[in-house]
Amino acid sequence: MPRHLIKRFAPDHESIRNHKHLRMFGDFLHDPNLWHLNRRSVSGAFAVGLFWAFIPVPLQMVLAAATAIPARVNLPISVALVWITNPITMPPIFYFNYLVGILLLGTPAHGKSFEWTLESIAEEMSMIWQPLYLGSFVCALVAAVVGYCIVRGLWRLHVIRYIQRRRQQRRDSAQRL
Repeated sequence: MPRHLIKRFAPDHESIRNHKHLRMFGDFLHDPNLWHLNRRSVSGAFAVGLFWAFIPVPLQMVLAAATAIPARVNLPISVALVWITNPITMPPIFYFNYLVGILLLGTPAHGKSFEWTLESIAEEMSMIWQPLYLGSFVCALVAAVVGYCIVRGLWRLHVIRYIQRRRQQRRDSAQRL
């Protein structure tokens, strides 16, 4: 069952409540709906987590938590999913977002030699921020919608198969009697 798999890998609610960056949410973290594992809360958590994973901002975990709390979706899943963009996957994901932004804006790619100085980084960001953030927003929306639909569909498929197995077991036991 997906619920058992999710429970095995998701952090427990005490570790989330005691996390140093999430303490600012205080009593909001005591809402039991933030910890439930059902089709609505898990699919919503996937949407929230995937959305914030594709947006290049600092403190993605805090933003995912701040979105999950009013949406009343599973908090640990939404916070954990932002780690899709980790130090290894961040460059290719954000470069893809930048390319999507260039395509949508119709601007040429910026291809200048790059130096690792603060002035060079600030100059580059001033030139690429529009396509980067537009592409990131579009990719984040697409990832959120696709993730939401896939989780809803897989959960529903699992429930249908579970019900079919139970019916078959009942038929088999009735025939034996």
